[in-house]
Amino acid sequence: MYRIDEEQEKREILRRYRLIFKSFKREISPEEHDQIHQAFTLAVSAHEHTRRKSGEPYIYHPLEVAHIVVADIGLGPTAVVCALLHDVVEDTEYTLSDIEARFGSHVARIVDGLTKIDEIFDQNQSFSIQAENFKKLLFSLSDDVRVILIKLADRLHNMRTLDSMPRDKQLKIASETINIYAPLAHRLGLFSIKSELEDLALKYTEPEIYNFISEKIRQSEPERQDLINNFIDPIRKKLEDECLKFSISGRVKSICSIWGKMKKKGIPFEEVYDLFAIRIVLDSPVENEKADCYKVYAIVNSLYRANPDRLRDWIAIPKSNGYEALHTTVMSNTGRWIEVQIRSKRMDEIAERGYAAHWRYKNEGISSEGESGLDIWLNKIKEMLEHSVSDNSLSFLNDFRQNFFNGEIYVYTPTGEVKSLPAGATVLDFAFHIHSEIGFTVIGAKVNHKLVPINQKLKNGDQVEIICSKTQKPSEAWLDFVVSSRAKSRIRQWLREEHAKFYNQGQEALQQILSSIMVPFTEENIRKVQDFFSLKNRSELYYSVAMHKIEEKDISPLFKKQEEKHENWFWQMFRRNSANKEKPLLNLQDAIQAQVENKPESMLLGNDVKNLKYIIPDCCHPIPGDDVIGIIIPDKGIEVHRTNCPKAIELMSSYGNRIVKAKWRKNEKIGLLTGIQISGFDRPGLAKEILEQVAADSQINIRSINMKAAEGVYEGQIMLYINNTDHLQATIERVGQIEGVEKVSRIDHR
Repeated sequence: MYRIDEEQEKREILRRYRLIFKSFKREISPEEHDQIHQAFTLAVSAHEHTRRKSGEPYIYHPLEVAHIVVADIGLGPTAVVCALLHDVVEDTEYTLSDIEARFGSHVARIVDGLTKIDEIFDQNQSFSIQAENFKKLLFSLSDDVRVILIKLADRLHNMRTLDSMPRDKQLKIASETINIYAPLAHRLGLFSIKSELEDLALKYTEPEIYNFISEKIRQSEPERQDLINNFIDPIRKKLEDECLKFSISGRVKSICSIWGKMKKKGIPFEEVYDLFAIRIVLDSPVENEKADCYKVYAIVNSLYRANPDRLRDWIAIPKSNGYEALHTTVMSNTGRWIEVQIRSKRMDEIAERGYAAHWRYKNEGISSEGESGLDIWLNKIKEMLEHSVSDNSLSFLNDFRQNFFNGEIYVYTPTGEVKSLPAGATVLDFAFHIHSEIGFTVIGAKVNHKLVPINQKLKNGDQVEIICSKTQKPSEAWLDFVVSSRAKSRIRQWLREEHAKFYNQGQEALQQILSSIMVPFTEENIRKVQDFFSLKNRSELYYSVAMHKIEEKDISPLFKKQEEKHENWFWQMFRRNSANKEKPLLNLQDAIQAQVENKPESMLLGNDVKNLKYIIPDCCHPIPGDDVIGIIIPDKGIEVHRTNCPKAIELMSSYGNRIVKAKWRKNEKIGLLTGIQISGFDRPGLAKEILEQVAADSQINIRSINMKAAEGVYEGQIMLYINNTDHLQATIERVGQIEGVEKVSRIDHR
C-alpha cells in the first residue's frame, strides 16, 4: 500500500524534473528552459490533487513521459513541453485555448492530437467509432509525427506501471499495446521501445511464461557471460590490429522474441540457439562507415564459420524504418550459433531511436540523399488516406495494419530497381505499385523468368516483369488478390466508377422486376433487396441487376409472404443448427443460451452481464483450469478464449469495452476439446503404448488420432475431450515418460 509523505514526494518530483534536463543530448537555450519550466509549473498545479491508481502523485506520470521522450526517443524541448501537458486538457479544467495562449499554436496542436488519441482508444466507445477516430488522427499525423512519438512514451510508462490496474484492464491495455503500439514503435524504428512494450505486454497476457523465461535468463547469466567473453576476445584483438575504433558487447534478446522462437520452432528455452547477439558498433566517419562495416564482417567470418542462410545486409538495402546493419550468424567454438550485428555509431542510434535520430542527422547535413524513411512512410499514409474509398472504417483500419504494421518484402524490376511491398503482396500488387494503368491491364507476369498468374505471391528477391493486355479489365475478385492499400484503393475506385455507369440501367431493370411480381418500387423494398444480398450501397445493387447477377428468380422469394422478414446471418446460422426450428428466438441472450443448452460449458460471468452462456471457439480450445476471458462480440455473442490466444489479443484490443471477467465453475466435470502433439523416434508398439497411457484416465475421451512416421521419426496429434488442465498435464507427463517420446505438448492454437 502506498504511504503518503508529502516532503519526500516534493523531493522526488524535483529529482525527476531535473533528470529531464540531464538527458538532453545538446545544450538548450534559456528560452527553451523557461518554456519547459512553465509547462512543469502548470502541470504540477493542474494535477495537484490527483493521484494514480498506485497512490502516487499524478505528476510523476507526465514527468516520466517527458523523460522517455528525451532519453529514449531523443526529441527536443517542444516535445518535452507537450509531454508535460499531454493530460492537462483531458483531465483538468484547463482548455486547449489556455494552452495556446501560454505556449503557442504549435504546442496546442500537438496536445490536441494527443487528446484525440486518448479518445480513439476510449474503451467506452464502440470499435467502429475508434476506427473512425484513428482514421481522423492519421490526417493530422503528417503535420507532426511527434504526436505519435509522445503517445508511445505515454503508453510505455503506463505499461511500466500497470500492476495497480485490475486484471481485465491489464488484459485490455496489454492486448491493445501488442496489437497497435508495439507495431507502431517498430514501424517508426524505435527498437528498444518496441521490445520493452512487447515484453511488458507478455508479462500481463502470459505471466507464467514471462516469469519462466525471466528466471531462465537470470540463471543462465554466468554461463552466458563466459561464452560471450570467449567468443569476442579473438574479434576484439583482430579489430584492434586493424586500428578500428569500436565497442563490442553481448545482449540477450527480448523475452517476447525468445518466446516467439520457442513457439514457432516448438523447442524449449535451452534449445533457442540465438538467445543472445553480439553487437559491434564502429566509431567511423560517415564517409567510411559502410566500408568499415564490411571489413568487420570479413574479419568475423575469417574467425568463425558463417551460416550462409543467415546473412542479412541492411546496409545495401536499409529497412523501410531506416534500420541499417549487417547481421551474420556464425558457429562458435562451443558448437553454438551466435548472431553478430555490425553497424556504425550513427546506424546504432538510428536503430534505437528511429526517425527521431534521422531528423538530427538530417539537420546536421549527414543524412542519406533523397527523402528520409520518415518522409516516405508519411507519404504512403497520405496516399492511402487520399485514395481511400472504403465506406467502412474497420476495413480502412485493417488495410492500414496490413500495409504499415506487417513485414515487408523487396522485389526487383527487370532493370534491377528495388521495390518495397507489404508481406504477402502479389503480382497484382506489384503492377499497381508501378502504375495504376499497368495494374488495370495486367494479365500475368514473369517472376524470375517463369510465367505466373496475377495472384502469385511474391518473395524477397524476386525479379518481376509485368505482362499487360489492353482488353483486360479489373473485377471484384481482384480485391481478394491484393494486400497493398494502393492496389485496393485503385481497384475499388475503378469498380465504383464502373458501377456508376450502369446505375440508371440497373434501376430501371429492378423496377421492372418488382413490377412483374406485383411489388411496389418503394425505398423500403429496394432496401430489402439490397440488405438480402449484403450489398454495401445502391450503386452495387443496380450494377448487379444490370449485369444479371441478380435476377427475378432471386428476388421473388423475398416477397412471396410479406410477413417473412430477412434475418441477419447470426439468426440464420442459429436456426439452421437449432434443434427446434419452429420456435422463434427473441433476443441475443436466448440465442446464446439455446446454442449451448446441450453443452453447458460451465462458465461464470461477472459484473452486469448475467445469465448468458458462452460460445467456445476452435482457435485455442480453452478447458477448465485455463486462464480465460470473455469478449462480447456484436451480433454474435460472448466468445471465451484463453488469454494468450492470438485471436483473443486482437479482439481485446478491438473490443476493449466488451471484456467481461470469466472463470470456470468449481467441481463441475465437463469434457471440452483440446489436443496434444507428440514427436520422437519410432519403434514397434510405440503407438499402442501412447494410446494406453492416454486412455489410462477414465475421464478422458479420444476424439481423433493422427500419427505418421518416416525414416524412423514420427509425429502425431491426439484430440481429446478432457475435464481440466490437471487431467491434461497428468496425461502429458505419462506420455512423456514413454521410451521413444522426445517431446509432448499441448496444442495451443488451431
